[in-house]
Amino acid sequence: MINKVSRNDMRLARHTRVREKVAGTASAPRLNVFRSNKNIFAQIIDDEAGVTLVSASSIDKELKLENGGNIEAATKVGELLAKRAKKQKISKVTFDRGGYQYHGRVEALANAARENGLEF
Repeated sequence: MINKVSRNDMRLARHTRVREKVAGTASAPRLNVFRSNKNIFAQIIDDEAGVTLVSASSIDKELKLENGGNIEAATKVGELLAKRAKKQKISKVTFDRGGYQYHGRVEALANAARENGLEF
């Protein structure tokens, strides 16, 4: 019988490897992305203090999305996250893709955040 490692276990291993090198500081917090089949979530985290500074997701009532698992939803989440970060006076972040490929929804979220004022 073949034992195959699940995709999520492989993603978690990639994420752990990246997290050894990428950390959010007070001057440049970490923008973390998590995507599920139905939704996408993003947080800006200060790892030194262990605090989430800003968060946004496709289940926020403010966005009023019908489908949270597509590129359009990811774009809106990126825009909302950048607007909330501006209110907190956060402009520079380090991007943590969470072990996912930089493609599709993850890329759309990152591009929308960049276009709305976040630098990374």
